[in-house]
Amino acid sequence: MTTPQTMANAIRALAMDAVQQANSGHPGAPMGMADMAVALWGPKGEGDLPAGHLKHNPRNPHWFDRDRFVLSNGHASMLLYSLLNLTGYDLPMKELKNFRQLHSKTAGHPEHGVTPGVETTTGPLGQGLANAVGMALAEKLLASEFNRADHAVVDHRTYVFLGDGCLMEGISHEAAALAGAWKLNKLVALYDDNGISIDGQVAPWFIDNTALRFVAYGWNVVGPIDGHDAAEVSKAIAEARTQSQSPTLIICKTRIGQGSPNRGNTAKAHGEPLGADEIALTREALGWTEPPFVIPSDVSAAWDTKANGKAAESAWDQRFAAYKAAYPELAKELQRRMKGALPRNFAQTVVDTVIAADQKAETVASRKASQIALEAFTAALPEMLGGSADLTGSNLTNTKSTPSLRFDLDGKVALSADNNGNMVGGRHINYGVREFGMAAIMNGVALHGGFIPYGGTFLTFSDYSRNAVRMAALMKLRVVHVFTHDSIGLGEDGPTHQSIEHAASLRLIPNLDVWRPADTAETAVAWAVALENTTRPTAMLLSRQGISYAPKGMCPAAPDAAGLDAISKGAYVLAEPTEVGLRKKAQAVIIATGSEVQLALKAQELLATRKIAVRVVSMPSTTTFDRQSP
Repeated sequence: MTTPQTMANAIRALAMDAVQQANSGHPGAPMGMADMAVALWGPKGEGDLPAGHLKHNPRNPHWFDRDRFVLSNGHASMLLYSLLNLTGYDLPMKELKNFRQLHSKTAGHPEHGVTPGVETTTGPLGQGLANAVGMALAEKLLASEFNRADHAVVDHRTYVFLGDGCLMEGISHEAAALAGAWKLNKLVALYDDNGISIDGQVAPWFIDNTALRFVAYGWNVVGPIDGHDAAEVSKAIAEARTQSQSPTLIICKTRIGQGSPNRGNTAKAHGEPLGADEIALTREALGWTEPPFVIPSDVSAAWDTKANGKAAESAWDQRFAAYKAAYPELAKELQRRMKGALPRNFAQTVVDTVIAADQKAETVASRKASQIALEAFTAALPEMLGGSADLTGSNLTNTKSTPSLRFDLDGKVALSADNNGNMVGGRHINYGVREFGMAAIMNGVALHGGFIPYGGTFLTFSDYSRNAVRMAALMKLRVVHVFTHDSIGLGEDGPTHQSIEHAASLRLIPNLDVWRPADTAETAVAWAVALENTTRPTAMLLSRQGISYAPKGMCPAAPDAAGLDAISKGAYVLAEPTEVGLRKKAQAVIIATGSEVQLALKAQELLATRKIAVRVVSMPSTTTFDRQSP
């Protein structure tokens, strides 16, 4: 007879066998969290088996109304891979046998876009929690925008497993505090409280009262409970699902390497294979007689979720069909947002915005140029979700279309009248002084879908958010980082706030578009490229000081031919020698970005007085330009 224990032992066996075969990896955490996973993922609820809480369809990992599961302690990847295999995702046993091997779907840490069912790339500890906060926020905002009293078509939860290391990381504070402030009641975190890290027992360096810490954030806290009792964990999850105003932290006391007689509850179970002898002893202790990578048929049947998942999605399809019949325009808009497609008229909005910038030829800081472009684009794109790390008035990320996001005492999104008198929720987030948390939460919002997140801070503080920016690039997410005050032009705040190395540093991140526009037209094009791009994040490097407009001579009847298309390629010829009175070929080329373009034009004029012909090239995006074919 299949029991919760045998279902958990299947995970333990796969974890220790895969790590042993790879000769590297982390068996201890998957073995310790196996019972927690049974409580959340177990699909049956028959006999002694707990009712599985996770709503998902292994045959359609992209079903929009699925629950999201995040493994924040990503080194425990064999837990997730085991669950995906056992429940019926397209992750066959041969992939588990290739754990941590080149070109396999089972990398050492979970990778979004590589492995079906992996919601986010995790590994740098703590970021998974912040990603989960972003996912839960996106769900709450979409539900507020699209659900109607008789039709709840956006109704899912976000679950996250995390460990001691995640809670030691400072980003856990940033993300958890915001989750409490936003009253994300559909967010449930299960804490693998095993008290072990690589260096050993954590007690000498991790003395936090985690329960009180999360209560102070406004969370509902359950436990500590026995993390090896699947029924008790399932009961705690059921309690969490009743919350209407608070996220929930379930503290699960566990033993790392549960089942291992000699390495369990020690650091030796954390980051290395158990060894053949210890695996044999563990099999004996668990009563697991199957050879490596073999799961008994009754255990496989108990785990198989394909039928349940298909039924859950089919029921949602029926609800959505009824919603579509009652609210056809809302349904059409939600479908567009779910697909991540831009409205058909967006291309014309871009042309109009760029042409207007060229005709006005304003001398403004590029941060102001960004806000001017955002006024047009946020009005056209309701999916744009802005924010700032306590620098809204400096980053200028807010617009008339993006009122501040607020929640009422009941935890619902507070509504206010827009320009047309419609009651809408806020679209600009006050993240507080939390640059890293903001960046990782935006990743979660983008991963969830339905929004294009953007957020602002000073460029010098990009160092705080850098790893989350890098993770967005790895995952190919459409996220926009607005980094203002991009040079020594910041002035009086001094060297701590003056960006020197930051532009070069960001340009080193693979798959990150970096734009440093020189005027209002370039800034509008930069935003358009960022919004149209679905496979890369973007960093906007914007000035505090005013920048003169460099005339483009665009023709409204043919904007592409007159400059828009050229700017979008990342670099273009801005001024030939003839424009400063020299009728000869260029003897030199000056390439500049951002506020230095005006210096390049002045240098061109000065050199012309000495009969030296210079061409000036504006290169607002070296990364975009470099991607072109030679």
